[in-house]
Amino acid sequence: MRTFIARRLLGAIPLVLGIATLIFFVVNLAPGDPTARFLNPNTSPEAQEQVRVNLGLDQPLPIRYVRWLGALAKGDLGDSFSHNRPVVDIIQELLPNTLLLSFSAIGLAFILGILLGILQAVRQYSLLDSIASMVGLFFYSMPSFWLALMMVLLFSYGANVWDWPIQFPASDVQDIEYAFFSPVEKVQDRLMHLTLPATSLALVLAAGIARFTRASMLDVIRQDFIRTARAKGLSEPVVIFRHALRNALIPVITLVGLYLPFLFSGTVFIETVFAWPGMGKLVVDSILERDYPVVMGGTLVFAVMVVVGNLVSDVLYAVVDPRIRHD
Repeated sequence: MRTFIARRLLGAIPLVLGIATLIFFVVNLAPGDPTARFLNPNTSPEAQEQVRVNLGLDQPLPIRYVRWLGALAKGDLGDSFSHNRPVVDIIQELLPNTLLLSFSAIGLAFILGILLGILQAVRQYSLLDSIASMVGLFFYSMPSFWLALMMVLLFSYGANVWDWPIQFPASDVQDIEYAFFSPVEKVQDRLMHLTLPATSLALVLAAGIARFTRASMLDVIRQDFIRTARAKGLSEPVVIFRHALRNALIPVITLVGLYLPFLFSGTVFIETVFAWPGMGKLVVDSILERDYPVVMGGTLVFAVMVVVGNLVSDVLYAVVDPRIRHD
C-alpha cells in the first residue's frame, strides 16, 4: 500500500506543476489591467509606472513566472493587491469554511445517494423505483445555483413570511451574536447556516450517485454468491448490506474523485449565492477586482484539492478491492 501511495504522489508532482503553469499564464494574459483600480485618468505616467513596480508587474512575464514559481516552492503565494495581506494568510482563514461546506455536501450526497440506489435496486421496476428515478433525474439536470436560489426563497424568505417554526439563514457562516452563544447553541447555529448551502450541493450529487449505485447493485445481486448467501438462510438485510453492498461500492467509490471537480466548481456559485465566506467567493471577488495573486493562489488550491481527492479515491479503491494492492 505504501508503494502504491508513493507512486501516486510522485505522479502528482508534474501534474501540479503543469496546472500551476497553466494558471499563471491564463490569469496574467487575461484582458484587463490590475492597476486600474488604483489609478484615474489624470494619473501621471510616472505614478502609473510606480504602481506597476509596487505590484511587481513591471517585469516581463517569463521573469514574473520564474519568480512566482520560486516563491511557490517556498509556500509563498505573494501578497494580495486589494487586501494588502499575504495570500497564504487569506487562504488559511477561508479554506476551513470551504472544506466544511464541501465535505458536508459530499458526505450527505453519498449517504442519500447510496441509500436511495440500494432501495431502487431492491425494488426494481416498482412504483417507488420509477418515482425515485424521475426525482433523481430532475435534481441531476438542475443547476446547483438555481436550486440554491429556490431553497433561499422557500426555506429562508418564505419561511419568514409564512412564519414557519424553523427558518434557515440565507447568508454567512454564523450569526452576528455567535460569540455570545453557549457551546450547544454555537453547534446549532453552524448547522442552521450550513443546511441550505450543503443541501443545495448534495441533492445534485446524490441524484447521480443513486443512479450509479442502482446499476452497480443490480449487477451484484444477480451473481452466484448472493444466491448462495440467500440459500444459507441469511436475512435479506445481511445479504444486501454485508455481501452485496461491499462489492457494489467498488465502482461507486471512484465517484469521489470524479465528483470533486464538480463539487469545488459548485462551491464557487453556492458560496456566492449564500455569501458564504469561503474560497469560491474569494476567487469570484478577486476576479472582479483583478487581484492576480489571490486568483492564482485560490485556483491552485482548488486544483491541488482535486488532485488529492483523486489520490484519496485511488487509495479507497485499493482498500475495498485487495486485488489492486497486490498489483
